[in-house]
Amino acid sequence: MNIVISNQSGVPIYEQIKEQIKASILAGALAENDPLPSLRQLARDLQVSLVTTTRAYSELELEGFVHTMPGKGVYVKKINEAFVRDKYLKEAEDALTAAVQRAKLAGLSVKDLHKMLDTIERKIK
Repeated sequence: MNIVISNQSGVPIYEQIKEQIKASILAGALAENDPLPSLRQLARDLQVSLVTTTRAYSELELEGFVHTMPGKGVYVKKINEAFVRDKYLKEAEDALTAAVQRAKLAGLSVKDLHKMLDTIERKIK
């Protein structure tokens, strides 16, 4: 597992770790029942504190991506695809709501927003 952290990103390190592991799970690079590195090993590998890796793993567990087996380690859980889809739909809706609010403040029309969205979508493909 390759995790890259940046001290200059403005995103807390535990969040960077969590999001990269989550992305690996969602992309299928980490499959159900795959073990994650131990908390201590990951902390050593990334040269961060044990508290940082513990928080990242705890949040992954709270979000339903991993489970801890006491004395054995942390393992990837089976992904509930409906849950993940709903979560991303909610995040997309929140982001679009914020974008529409900002666009209104900038005096943009719905047509302008559609053009922007089309342009962004083409760039992402």
